[in-house]
Amino acid sequence: MSNPSVLFVCVKNGGKSQMAAGLMRKAAGDDVEVHSAGTAPGSSVNALSAQTLVEVGVDLTGEHPKPIDPDLLSRMDYVITLGAEATVDPVEGPTYLNWDTDEPSARGIEGIERMRLVRDDIAARVDELTARLRD
Repeated sequence: MSNPSVLFVCVKNGGKSQMAAGLMRKAAGDDVEVHSAGTAPGSSVNALSAQTLVEVGVDLTGEHPKPIDPDLLSRMDYVITLGAEATVDPVEGPTYLNWDTDEPSARGIEGIERMRLVRDDIAARVDELTARLRD
């Protein structure tokens, strides 16, 4: 049996989905095939997102925002959207989940502190999913 596969999706594919993919790669290693994409990809990875990942041993060097590849989408086991703004037209096959991630800016928390809170929220969800996929 092949390893489970996960596609993380957000709108720009520059922040949350890149964070989730990087954290999943760290948590699951080669046990899970991991991808990220955006519904309207931006031009670069968010620098603060990348910086907070380096703090926990995840390097996004070489990553860039990507659109959703329909062929990739159809062969995924899980498609996880991060936030309500990202919507994916479902295809048969994957299990679809939405993670309404913590949004500290709603509480007036900005900058690197905001990104650390977002990272930690996503990391906890990734760890839970990794454990479930290994069972």
